[in-house]
Amino acid sequence: MPLTKEQIAQRIAQEVEDGFTVNLGIGIPTLVANFIPPHLNVMLQSENGLLGMGPFPLEKDIDADLINAGKQTITAVPGASYFSSADSFAMIRGGHVDLTVLGAMEVDETGSIANWMVPGKMIKGMGGAMDLVAGARRVIVAMQHRDKDGQSKLRKKCTLPLTGLHCINKIVSDYGVIDVSKNGFILREFAPDLSPEEVVRATEGSVRIADDVKPMKI
Repeated sequence: MPLTKEQIAQRIAQEVEDGFTVNLGIGIPTLVANFIPPHLNVMLQSENGLLGMGPFPLEKDIDADLINAGKQTITAVPGASYFSSADSFAMIRGGHVDLTVLGAMEVDETGSIANWMVPGKMIKGMGGAMDLVAGARRVIVAMQHRDKDGQSKLRKKCTLPLTGLHCINKIVSDYGVIDVSKNGFILREFAPDLSPEEVVRATEGSVRIADDVKPMKI
């Protein structure tokens, strides 16, 4: 069986290092915060102007004025700082975000990503993803491997409007962990209930199975 959303987030949390500033996108990426080891000194950044996001609040602790970029109520950790969205994007564009984790509708074998709109459907705006894929030092995508129709979301070439070109370093899907290289996808880890060959068959883009491929540990 493919992994759950929580298991995807748990695996991505293993990529977070001590001292990192991390931006988490909407959806599966927000779950990563639940699995970052407490001994690590990690500051979570929200592009609406907060560095030092804490866990989601209990109902009695909700502050309607304290929200993340996805308009969810949050808490702040000791040492957090607040600033304008202009300063927040200066932080992103200046290369001061070590890691961003984003969701995606499509990623292709060149490392390009489409995650902000579907033509003909209502959109609220492009958000901060275009800045994050250009400014963050490392970009990881958290996503389902297939869409609701069973088609691969890891494509030879994105068909939806692009968020960024050649900018994705790693994909963690419900099927496995895949690096993006100059020559296409490289399967590094596979979901425990699947085989490497099943992951390759489920992927439209070109995939090479790494010599040291192994089952995911979560």
